[in-house]
Amino acid sequence: MDQDNLSVVVHSAGNLRLENRPVPQPGPNEVLLRMHSVGICGSDVHYWQHGRIGDFVLKKPMVLGHEASGQVLKVGSAVEHLKPGDRVAIEPGVPREIDEFCKNGRYNLSPTIFFCATPPDDGNLCRYYVHNGNFCYKLPDNVTYEEGALIEPLSVGIHACRRAGVTLGSTVFVCGAGPIGLVSLLVAKAMGASQVVISDLSADRLKKAKELGADFAVQVQREAPQELAQKVEGLLGCMPEITIECTGAESCIQTGIYATRSGGVVVLVGLGPEMVNVPLVNAAVREVDIRGIFRYCNTWPMAIAMLASKKVDVKPLVTHRFPLEQALEAFETTRKGLGVKVMLKCDKSDQNP
Repeated sequence: MDQDNLSVVVHSAGNLRLENRPVPQPGPNEVLLRMHSVGICGSDVHYWQHGRIGDFVLKKPMVLGHEASGQVLKVGSAVEHLKPGDRVAIEPGVPREIDEFCKNGRYNLSPTIFFCATPPDDGNLCRYYVHNGNFCYKLPDNVTYEEGALIEPLSVGIHACRRAGVTLGSTVFVCGAGPIGLVSLLVAKAMGASQVVISDLSADRLKKAKELGADFAVQVQREAPQELAQKVEGLLGCMPEITIECTGAESCIQTGIYATRSGGVVVLVGLGPEMVNVPLVNAAVREVDIRGIFRYCNTWPMAIAMLASKKVDVKPLVTHRFPLEQALEAFETTRKGLGVKVMLKCDKSDQNP
């Protein structure tokens, strides 16, 4: 094993660097991984551009990256389910303590959780990385490293669809056709949604959504939220039971509420400003439930099963690939909104998907 641990580090807003860091050693419950594929997320770009997301503020240099897969090189003394050579997908959120949220199965809500690339915790956009073995999941032979890395965004879609109650025959409206809107579409379809309509400003993204199985695509012009809601109803022939809002934009949240049928559910996935104006009374008198999601929990086993059984195909989401050495160019590509998912390849000896 070489000692080159090239890492993508954000130092402050606008200051992104490639630098060598020491190769870490695993503790008793940890595994040392040779990283293979790491996707760039909008949050990575946001920390690079702004140095913060809400209350999570960058105070010291931080390694980016949390959509990741790699190969086990070493295992800690207490790790029994993994061995060197295993290919794994990494769940980036690891609870630090068994608090009330862990006990009731919603560990994503634990206030002290470790999470890759959320200040002050380092991510895994590097050559070698150490992670808790319990949050590394073995990949079946028919699931690629890139699919393994895409389990992280896919998990957001799974958690959103679970919270929404998507089931056989559901009608679903997805606002936003970026990576998270697209995985929400894929998961909704896999969970049995009969019709999914998706909206976005970008014709290219809507084209990708149609390729991935969207029944209807709506290109958002400058219409009022109520007008857009009526367009959605016109396409489906009814108001959708479920809206999954993936943009965080105020007008889209408004559209989502107006569009959802009485007694339905709106799930807010996208994060925008802290305060937004929404037609809350409209939702209240029509018994439209508004639910939030924060990341995900208990999704990796389901995601692996979906990928291994070929019920879901995430491969078309990857539109750009860069070797780790070209990380700055890769981040620029994501910042410009080119393509869908940009994947960094961290293993010099294996640049395959």
